Formats: sequence, structure tokens, C-alpha cells
Amino acid sequence: MSRLLILVEGITEERFVHAVLAPHLYNYGYSEVSPKLLGDSRMNKNRGGIRSWPSARKDIIKHLKADKKRLITTMVDYYALPSTGDKSWPGRGEASRLLFSEKPSRVQQAILQDIERELGGDFYPARFPPYVVMHEFEGLLFSDCKAFGESIGRPELVEDLTKVRRQFETPEEINDSRLTAPSKRVEAIIQGYRKPRMGTLAIQSIGLATVRQECRFFNEWLGKLEQWPKQTMSTTN
Repeated sequence: MSRLLILVEGITEERFVHAVLAPHLYNYGYSEVSPKLLGDSRMNKNRGGIRSWPSARKDIIKHLKADKKRLITTMVDYYALPSTGDKSWPGRGEASRLLFSEKPSRVQQAILQDIERELGGDFYPARFPPYVVMHEFEGLLFSDCKAFGESIGRPELVEDLTKVRRQFETPEEINDSRLTAPSKRVEAIIQGYRKPRMGTLAIQSIGLATVRQECRFFNEWLGKLEQWPKQTMSTTN
């Protein structure tokens, strides 16, 4: 049976994995699907938030070396990834100058290449499909604004959420400035918005099927995770 570890950015993503992703993926042959905060959560008072790439890389490599039969992936927000300086993530600075459709693959490929360089010839790249959420987890919640508003007991705000959604072709394109990132837009509309609790309620109500239909890059990542148990089964038979 296959096992999966998802290295996440914060508590919201951690709860999403527990409540939504893991139950879904167990249907595809996994015996274990678990999230873990990137870095040492004991050293992070906020239990979350993106790490510098050197710190994240050290953590990723530690997990890849510790269990060579487990699939490991990431779930981090593109918006918050450092793009310059010593903390910058691979490909993030270059991606900011690319078309939207090219941004996630550029960062994900650069992350994988950096890990490959560190681990050398014994590393099997298929064990580590990195994923960056475009542009934030909260962007996925715009996949169904009606379900979003109603699930958190604020149906009167559905129209305001829908106005944001209508400005973009897809929820993943809701962009990444400090004023217009998905979470900033949500907090501006929903006073007292509590990310982990309300985000989990909303994504459960929206459902994976709708998110996959609306969010191409999320759908591609989830498809890879679904296929992994079949791949490992075929190579061991």
C-alpha cells in the first residue's frame, strides 16, 4: 500500500488535508495520507507561514531520505514564496515575469531540479511532485462563491465574493499583491474571517469535484497523487 506525506505551509492546509484530501485519496489505494508543517513547528510560534527555501529544502530532503518508499509533495502558496535574496525559492523570481499559465510549472520544475541536485543519482524524481497553490489556498474557495458564503453562515456576502470571482477567468488567477491576494480579498469582505476553521468549512461545502473543475493546476496535482498507487503497484508486480 502506498503512503503519502504532504508538506504544507500552515494550519489551514493541514486541516484541508485531514478533512478533505486524505478521505478522497484513500479511495485510490493509499494506506496513509498525512500532512506536516514545513520546518520545525515547535520553532514557529504561529505554526505555519512559508519558510525560506534553504530551510524548506533541508526539511524536504530529510523526509525524502527518511522514507524512500513514501510519496512526498508540497502544498505552499505561490503568493508568499520569497522571490529574491537568500530566502528565495527556486524559479519564483523568474516566474513573476512569465504568463500566468507558465508560473506554477516554472516554480515546481525549479524546486524539483534543486532537490535532484542535492540528492544526486539515487533520487527517483517521481517520488517528489512539488505543488504550489496559485495564488493562495483561499483562491480555491472562489470555485463556488455561493457555497463559500453559505457554508460560513454569511450568505449576504455571496454577491461580494462573486464580484471578485468575475474579474478573473479562473479562481487560480486571483492575484498576489499584498492588497489583492485571495486571503486579503476574503478578509476585506468577511470581517472576522478565521482562516483554518472557515476555510475548512468552505472547502468541504464546495467539494473537490467543483474545485477540480474550476482550478486546472490543482486538478493536475491531484491527478498525479491519484495515479501514484497504480504506478507503484505496476512496478512491483
